[in-house]
Amino acid sequence: MSLESVTSTIEEEEIEFVRFEFSDFYGISRCKIIPARHFVDKASNGIGIPICHLTCSIDCVDFQTETMGDGDAIWFPDFNTFRILPWYRKTASILLEPKYYKGELLSCYPRYIARRQLERLEKLGVSLLAAHEHEFHVVDQKTQKPLTSDMSLRSTVRTYTDPNLLDQLMTNLYKVGIDVENCETETGHGQMEITYKPAFGIQAADNAHVFKTSVKEIAQQHGYIASFMSKPSADHIGSSAHLCHSLWDKDGKNNLLYDVNAPNKLSELGGYWMAGILKHSPAITMLMAPTVNCYKRYGKQSYVSSAPNWGIDKRYCLLRLKINGAKGTYVEDRSSGGGSNPYLTLAAIVAAGIDGIEKKMPLQKEETENPFTNSNPTQNGLPCTLPEAIEAFKADDVIMGAFGDEFFKIFNSLKAYEIRAMKSAPASTKNDLESDNFKWDQEMFFKYL
Repeated sequence: MSLESVTSTIEEEEIEFVRFEFSDFYGISRCKIIPARHFVDKASNGIGIPICHLTCSIDCVDFQTETMGDGDAIWFPDFNTFRILPWYRKTASILLEPKYYKGELLSCYPRYIARRQLERLEKLGVSLLAAHEHEFHVVDQKTQKPLTSDMSLRSTVRTYTDPNLLDQLMTNLYKVGIDVENCETETGHGQMEITYKPAFGIQAADNAHVFKTSVKEIAQQHGYIASFMSKPSADHIGSSAHLCHSLWDKDGKNNLLYDVNAPNKLSELGGYWMAGILKHSPAITMLMAPTVNCYKRYGKQSYVSSAPNWGIDKRYCLLRLKINGAKGTYVEDRSSGGGSNPYLTLAAIVAAGIDGIEKKMPLQKEETENPFTNSNPTQNGLPCTLPEAIEAFKADDVIMGAFGDEFFKIFNSLKAYEIRAMKSAPASTKNDLESDNFKWDQEMFFKYL
């Protein structure tokens, strides 16, 4: 789309407000609402929004202005992301990217990092088709009571606990470009999963951002909070955001993961790609599990692997390979938690996979035994705490190079605050990574993630 086509749509649909929207480092949507009569001016000249939003803690207590200052960045819209929001009156939304006053893009901005990695992949003659697979919990805003209170997975009656919420999710998501494939309840109390059709390139991450924000807003209109927090309580299973993806040629016509003549139907290129992801999985754990709460999602029978392994249709592996013919073969990365930022998880997978392709890394043998039988996950090769994950990221030159020093400086400072806040919490809420006390976690993450 172009400025002219967006302006024409605004006039034809009688849009009165346009939400200039962006994702912070946590993946949380933030915005300024612009009267439509000012759209052309703001879209052409940019809109000033404080740069410290990129260094702001999730609770907006610590802005860490010493990291990037407290002045404005100038944010410009990507016209391809314009969407009309059917659950608000005469309102549309468009996604932004920030620039400094002197004109260059902020190299640390998550959406820009993802685009940069996708451009590297395109230079290899490869395009990425992807979709995140989100789980989330729904609770009553006032009582905090979950939408459902048992574990009857995919029960039809349970699915229709609130048919009005279900109906609006299924219909309105499609209207904002999220082509829902299915909706189901999960085993957690009030837990749901909705999957949608994949998209090429940066649209895959944009779709994830729009999906999460839309679900939260629609749930709010029905008196609920929808949370993508990775592990809301000790009693129930956590929420994931598996990244399902495949590699295609530049024209999007041929699936490059599939080789009909290969013993397991996985192409040589696909083997290199998966080997790269597994090689760098310790480093990218920081992005797949970016909060202190995420690591409580790990454990026996959690279907979250603590080892860099892969298997054909094995849910207990980090990479689950689905062989579904020339059109349907894909890789499911199962490491990312619901509380992750989709731009960063996509960028991480691409950066790691590219390294595997460029170095022609051999793929290790398929996992044949359930790794959850291992009683000591710290020996399985992946970080088990956020500090460990940060150290693994810092030690990986390839991943550090892909994301940049400025990104790491900001991310690390945000996590340092998060860890300090957890440790300094009142005794009634205080916990550590091994604690079953989730009160601090819920207060910090549940509403906005």
